[in-house]
Amino acid sequence: MASFLAQGVDAVLEATGMDAVDALRAFFLLAAATTISVSIPSSLRSRFLVYGPRATSTDSKPQSRPSAGGASISRPLDYLATWRVPHSYFTQFYIASVVSSVFWAIQLLCRGTLFEAISSRVSEEHRVQTMSLTQVLVCWILLAMQGSRRLWESTSFAKPSTSKMWFVHWLLGLAFYLAAGIAIWIEGSEALMNFNLTLDYIKITRAPSLRTFICVPLFLMASGMQHDCHHFLFSLEKYTLPDHPIFRAVVCPHYGAECVIYLSLAFLGAPRGQSVNKTLLACSAFVAVNLGLTARTTKQWYLEKFGGDKDDLEQIKSRWLMIPYIY
Repeated sequence: MASFLAQGVDAVLEATGMDAVDALRAFFLLAAATTISVSIPSSLRSRFLVYGPRATSTDSKPQSRPSAGGASISRPLDYLATWRVPHSYFTQFYIASVVSSVFWAIQLLCRGTLFEAISSRVSEEHRVQTMSLTQVLVCWILLAMQGSRRLWESTSFAKPSTSKMWFVHWLLGLAFYLAAGIAIWIEGSEALMNFNLTLDYIKITRAPSLRTFICVPLFLMASGMQHDCHHFLFSLEKYTLPDHPIFRAVVCPHYGAECVIYLSLAFLGAPRGQSVNKTLLACSAFVAVNLGLTARTTKQWYLEKFGGDKDDLEQIKSRWLMIPYIY
């Protein structure tokens, strides 16, 4: 099976004419650009991007009857919009993340077939400046922690819901988490190929670098804040305006925390001589775009749902979307 997958990976990369690093970056950036493109026309945004309670916003309400030409376009779009899966499928994203972390740990330790197939497709340009083994190990541990925490939260904080999301959203989410499992180590492929990974290597023999000293606590603080936000939202009655202190300033602080989580990994995994890991930065860009658009629709839904009260209306309008003073 692994040999078959390796041949498939090799064939895809050869067809694209890109090495594995550039192909992975292109995937994240293309996914982000496509999401932005779909979000611009309201006819596409309301059909394909809005889900859950936000789908009740005025943006998704039926429009006036289209002309004959417009109807010919609307009908296939409406049909595609019916291809939805339960919103509970979000749990599968985190299952994919955890499984991916475990799979790549085995592949890297054993120099597996799939690892060999991908690393052999990394160009010399990207091999010259590589992550250290320590960087790969620390980043892998943090990503595995993130996936495991989110999997636990998605099961522990789950509530019965009839919400659904477009099936492409589901597929893209699965693809993202599987790709992130590769992005966490691919810019360290040169170090991974030239060293034997053993348990002795993880012994702490020197103090952490300044980058590690800053980025690891930043990751942990953002993770803790995101967990607190998820726990608070779980404790709310359905469709209640959040009144937690952090939610009084930001509509979706848990989305901002997610951006900080991936951005801290991008800086933590910077290859030798680089200020940032560009593959993980592209991964962070997709996270920021996807969650940024969702935060915008969430604020619009809040305005429509709770804007009848003047005080609530002014309070919601004053809130930042994800990160205070930035967005």
